[in-house]
Amino acid sequence: MLRRLLLLTALLAFSGVFAAAEAKTLRMAYDADPTSLDPHEQLASATLQLSHLTFDPLLRFRQDLTLEPRLATRWEKIDERTTRFHLREGVKFHSGRTLSAADVVWTFNRLKHSPDFKALYEPFSEAKTVDDLTVDLITKGPYPLVLNLATYIFPMDREFYTATDERGRPKDDISKHGASFASSNVSGTGPFIVTEREQGVKLEFKRFADYWDKSSPGNVDRIVLTPIKEPATRVAALLAGDVDFIAPVPPTDFDRIKGDPCCQLITMLSTRILTFELNQKRVAAFKDPRVRLAINYAINRQGIVDKILRGFGTPAGELSPPSYAGYDSALVPRFDLDKAKALMEEAGYADSFSVTMMAPNNRYIEDQRVAQAVAAMLAKINIKVDLQTMPKAQYWQRFDERAADIMMIGWQSDTQDSANFYEFLVMTPDAKTGFGQYNAGNYANPEVDRLTLETRNMTDPKARAEVLKTIERILYEDAAIVPLHWQHLSWAAAKSVDIDPVLNVIDFPYLGDLVMP
Repeated sequence: MLRRLLLLTALLAFSGVFAAAEAKTLRMAYDADPTSLDPHEQLASATLQLSHLTFDPLLRFRQDLTLEPRLATRWEKIDERTTRFHLREGVKFHSGRTLSAADVVWTFNRLKHSPDFKALYEPFSEAKTVDDLTVDLITKGPYPLVLNLATYIFPMDREFYTATDERGRPKDDISKHGASFASSNVSGTGPFIVTEREQGVKLEFKRFADYWDKSSPGNVDRIVLTPIKEPATRVAALLAGDVDFIAPVPPTDFDRIKGDPCCQLITMLSTRILTFELNQKRVAAFKDPRVRLAINYAINRQGIVDKILRGFGTPAGELSPPSYAGYDSALVPRFDLDKAKALMEEAGYADSFSVTMMAPNNRYIEDQRVAQAVAAMLAKINIKVDLQTMPKAQYWQRFDERAADIMMIGWQSDTQDSANFYEFLVMTPDAKTGFGQYNAGNYANPEVDRLTLETRNMTDPKARAEVLKTIERILYEDAAIVPLHWQHLSWAAAKSVDIDPVLNVIDFPYLGDLVMP
């Protein structure tokens, strides 16, 4: 018996050594690190990328954009307003608590109060617990995008975020650009735990030992995220072997990476639209559709894509990309400098006027150079632009303040549907509903508002597509916004890193499933 115990002890010790030897560290560099650990503070890709590391959604998109179960194992339609989700049993939070339907309801209610997320969940009336592992999502009427929105429900540990912090503030407080408890503390169900965070310098994670998904092929035990703002420096770090994975990759360095046997370049088409918004409250001229139209005619989108993006983008005349229901191929990108000048003269602005412009310099591909090019193009129609660029950590606070006359914003539809563009970028701003939350142009058109809301209860795909296209035509004719191009995606990694299977067109790498040799 003693001999068997000694043998078992030896085997366990050997397996522990083997597991330790197999533990892998991913060293990665993005253009910036997340500004907050709160999954509901800002509706941004960085927030959602982080959420897929520290939390888990009810369900998520596969690479082909079909849906796969995560914390919900299955779901069914109970009636036209109710969808029932059955939760996975035995899922642990980082705190050690077990996930229940009450956590999902608590999270849903918090989303409904988030300034950035509330518009997404406006079609929903409530979430209800059926039992400990069953929850109903109930909409106000028929709604075709319930499952799409379930991909943004990352259940939070309600007990961890309840009560007050050491300064007496509610732990569940959502404070944009503030110092809330949730912005610096996290307890999710995701594959990784945050172990160290120095804003703008380093963010470290270790694998959650009690992570529920034992079928995941992922073998990364530790992640070190280092923000490297300068694209050339980021690429150099990869080529030198200092990091294993970077994003994004500037088009100017594609050939450099392709030509080095150490590394691999991965690119994908994207549905993210890059735009400029013209603030009608700050600049009287922007209230005139002829001026807005002139600005659209003055910008050479194809030239920007060819010369600055090296072809790594698609010029856009509308918000909806070609794969979306609202896309209308007749809405071609405008460019006619003579027509732009004529419109300015017709509107009474032939003489120059000055505006301010703000853009990030590390958020979108070549964002600073794109902004500089647009400013130069507007000078040709006598609009003098005072351009200021800054890191995105500072930019989003300035954006929320509407601190410039013209502001850059890129948008990827949260629901993989056209209506999401309209809800956030062009609907009349409304703090109560959250509509127009990212409409820094203060554009308002009652017909656009009415039609967008109408699509929420339409379940006939063909009829709904026609309404979405009508909205795009209104925006196009009204020059409501300045669409530039659909930005493509790019990542690079060491050849030894099997990065391809965890990447996707929505730019949420599922690093919990990453395999490293």
